[in-house]
Formats: sequence, C-alpha cells, structure tokens
Amino acid sequence: MFWSTRKTADLSFRFENAYVHPTAEVADDVVIGPFSYIGPECRIGEGCHLHNNVTLAGHTLLGQNNEVFPGAVLGGEPQDKKYRGEESWVIIGDGNVIRENVTIHGGTRQSGGVTRVGSRNLIMAGCHVAHDCILEDDIIMANNVLLGGHVQVERCANLGGQAAVHHFVTIGRFAFVGGMARIAQDVPPFMLVEGNPARVWAVNKIGLQRREFSDAEIQDLKEVHKALFRSQMPRSEALVRVEEQWKDSEHVSYLVEFLRRMEAGNQGRARQPYSVTL
Repeated sequence: MFWSTRKTADLSFRFENAYVHPTAEVADDVVIGPFSYIGPECRIGEGCHLHNNVTLAGHTLLGQNNEVFPGAVLGGEPQDKKYRGEESWVIIGDGNVIRENVTIHGGTRQSGGVTRVGSRNLIMAGCHVAHDCILEDDIIMANNVLLGGHVQVERCANLGGQAAVHHFVTIGRFAFVGGMARIAQDVPPFMLVEGNPARVWAVNKIGLQRREFSDAEIQDLKEVHKALFRSQMPRSEALVRVEEQWKDSEHVSYLVEFLRRMEAGNQGRARQPYSVTL
C-alpha cells in the first residue's frame, strides 16, 4: 500500500488546527490544512494536498497527488432512503483536482457499497457526485454539475456547468454535455449533447481534436452521426448499415455497441434495472 502506516499522532505537528483520527492512515508528505477533518479508516496517499476546511468521512481512500480545495466533503453518507448505515466507501485514484464545496457520497449495498473516481479528473466548484457513481479518467466537470446515483461517466467526457444527470445514466467516452443540460438518457460517446430535454447535436469535434483524434477518425464519426441522428432511416436499420460500412473502426464499433445497450435499457438508460426503485 502506498500510504504510511505511521500513527497519525506522530505527525500531529504537521496538522495544526486539523483533526486526524488515530485510525486514519496518512502518507508522510501529505499536507492537511487547518480546520480539516479526517475521519476514522480514511487513507491519504503520497503527495496529496488538502486545503483548509476539507472533510473526509466514512471510508474514504485518496490515491496519490490529489488536491482537494476548501469546503469539499468526501465520503458523506448516501442521500438514499434505502441506506441503512452499512459500510460505505469512496475510492479516488491519482492526480485529481477537487475544487471548493464538492460533495462525493459513499456507495450503497445495491452497487457494492462503493463510489469510485478514477485519475486525473478536474471536478470544479460545487459539483455533486452521488452514491454509487463511477467516474473514469481524464473527465472535466464544470461548476455545479449534479450527478444522480449510479451514474457512470466514461473517460475523457466533459460536462458543462449546472448540467444535471438522472440516476443510472451513462455519459459516453469523449462526449460533451452542454451547460445547464437536463440529461435523462444515456449520452452517446464522441457526441455533443445539450438542451432541455437534451438531444445529440453534433460530433464533439473540438474535444476530439484536443484528444489527438485524426482528421480521418473525426470525419468517419461525422458521417456516422448523419446516418444515425439526421437520417429518416429507422435506428435499428441505420445501426446495421453503419456497423457494416465502418466495421474496421474501433470508435464506430463502440458507438454502435453503446447505442444498442442504451436502446435495450430502461427508458434509454442501459445501466438501470427494470426492477429498480429510486
């Protein structure tokens, strides 16, 4: 394990005016600002910097080189009426920036009791990550984005400020969600989605260019976008034609697979069980 097993009491001189529970495990070079609270069973990896007034509750594990800004609360109890006090975890990877007043709540028994955040994510001020969410890597969430329970955000997605995401929605990889969008169904990968209700408008061209997609890859996705979202062809038929025409494209194959899961899901949400009670 990358965190120190040294008793936090031995390091108390470094954490003036902060409270670190004796059972917490903190790496030797961690910085914890004044008036922060580190609860029992929390673990903080090397290179982390917690500013003042940060709260780590529940069972919260921070990987290496994370920076957490004032007012953030990580590991709070799930806001879920089914929660009955069972063990609840927040597990966060490496190199994340978590800005002011972000809340990330622990998981529930329904999804294994864990909320997960990957690595190199930027979660801006005021965002909420609800119970049982899964955030992959290299995601940007602008100010005040709200994720309902069980949401999954795939790698390199970008969510504009004040976007609100329904329970069990999946945001596809390299997708862009416009600010203030109301997201009630899965968001296809590589696409730009915005509005209330939200709809697919275009390929996320700028985002793909920034992630070093080639011009040919972007052009393929533009043609696929026209076939799937702009033609009068029934979606099932369009998917078959797209799959055949671009069978050698990894990105198109993933998009087709994603859309089929989405359409088979509950109200356009592939991850939502039909028997779920919200």
